[in-house]
Amino acid sequence: MGTGTLNIKAEGPTALYNGLSHFLRSKMNDPKPVSDDDALTLIDLRSILDWLATPQAARAEDELAPLHTHLTALRGTQTAAHHRHKVLDLLYTRAHGTVGRLLPELACASLPLSRRTRQTVRGTQELLLMVAEDYLNTFGDLDEHLIKGLRRPLELTLWRAIDALATHLLISNYVAAPAATGIWQLLHRAYRIATDNNIADLSVLGEGGTPEEIYLRALLLSCAQPASFTSREIDLIVEYTRRFGNRAGIVAAGKPADGEGLFWVDLDRDASPTAASRQPAPEGVLRFSCDSLAELVEEQVDALEAGAVPIEIDLPEAAATATGHGALRRLAHYWGHPGKRRFPRRRQNYRAVLCVGLQTLWQLFHEEESLASELTHWMVTNESPDGYALMHVSGKTTHLAAGDIVAVRTENAEGWQICIARWALSENPEHLELGLQILATSATPAILACGKGDSGAIQQSALILPQLPPVRPLETVVVPTGTAAPGENKMVLLIERENLEVREVIATHLEEQTASVEVLSIRPSTEP
Repeated sequence: MGTGTLNIKAEGPTALYNGLSHFLRSKMNDPKPVSDDDALTLIDLRSILDWLATPQAARAEDELAPLHTHLTALRGTQTAAHHRHKVLDLLYTRAHGTVGRLLPELACASLPLSRRTRQTVRGTQELLLMVAEDYLNTFGDLDEHLIKGLRRPLELTLWRAIDALATHLLISNYVAAPAATGIWQLLHRAYRIATDNNIADLSVLGEGGTPEEIYLRALLLSCAQPASFTSREIDLIVEYTRRFGNRAGIVAAGKPADGEGLFWVDLDRDASPTAASRQPAPEGVLRFSCDSLAELVEEQVDALEAGAVPIEIDLPEAAATATGHGALRRLAHYWGHPGKRRFPRRRQNYRAVLCVGLQTLWQLFHEEESLASELTHWMVTNESPDGYALMHVSGKTTHLAAGDIVAVRTENAEGWQICIARWALSENPEHLELGLQILATSATPAILACGKGDSGAIQQSALILPQLPPVRPLETVVVPTGTAAPGENKMVLLIERENLEVREVIATHLEEQTASVEVLSIRPSTEP
């Protein structure tokens, strides 16, 4: 196919489409003979442009197959680089809109994913990978002299590639799946191309940030241990890194770096970042510090608890909720104090049953029944003194998510252990893994009544966990998130045993707070 000159003065998808369509029509109507390969290329490009002119499908997932088909066809065309780039830009615009429509649905998916949702996830991620690969493979191959003034900025090419790969990883986080093989390595490659060409810090007009900032946001989300957050909490983290991610700084090679929030990533490996506190950074890797970012999160949480409104400190509205407070606290911990594993793990292979949810646990301990219909069956794959890793065997897990309160009973024990689900991972529809941290080996069911301003008394199911000296010198109470807070008025706990026991307590400290529950230390009230 002849190179020709494509003259498109206006910007935007419509102008690009109209210009390319006019050019192709003129080529196809040209009386001069063309080769068979050129004729096929013209037909492929014409087909792509005709599809792009059609309205978007009512269901976003119906866009995935044709986008994949047309990107594949574009790869096989023997055409000038600037023509291919223009068509790729049009397909990118369509793909970007399609993925934007799909993300809210994927963020609400329950684990393990249904077959339909899994197909949508796979199709979306394959589309994003194709877009990223095409932008990277065509990077810098335009002839500036032929299309002076029409050349796509190099930083835009890399921004789109990095953004597509970051979104690929985000979808994996939404559905609690590990990153696909090769995605991290391709992301590192894109960033390295940007730094080698001195364009990593160039702002991309209309896209919000530089290639380096988009890359850092992907690293920061990984450092935040996304498997330990719900998808809604992940949305808050994504928005937070968009607003404040530039507080994390890359440490120059050879420069010493202190602080707990130091991470490193090897650009030659297909791997996510590693905390320097867990494994010292080898020579030649990329290092970045999250200390300033973690300090900012802590300051903002303190401000929220002191009564600040999120908009006053440039936080999203979701940060005002109790769930938002808990997510930000954990975010500050993961970024600023990642720490080392306290206990070694031991591989195991024995069975256990799980009971999930505060209300279900309350019934379990109150009625002293097994609640067989509510139990799920698991295999313990490893354990340590403070927790377990389990693999799902059978039973419904529709409502299970990171941050849930659960009770586990192993085949080697008679009693139940109360735990928090620290993380959840799902590689396929038949596979779900769960990480549990043990809170206590017994629990007392209670009804919690507490004053909540003008809203009157609130009654909630609660679990009282015993003291665990010296780790936990006071009793704790597990309640739904947002029910109580340290320093509030005294709370009344109603405990039904042989007789009705009434206890007045004060919450002294917030031990844990997740999207589902909060765990507060309590002491007896001395007030009359």
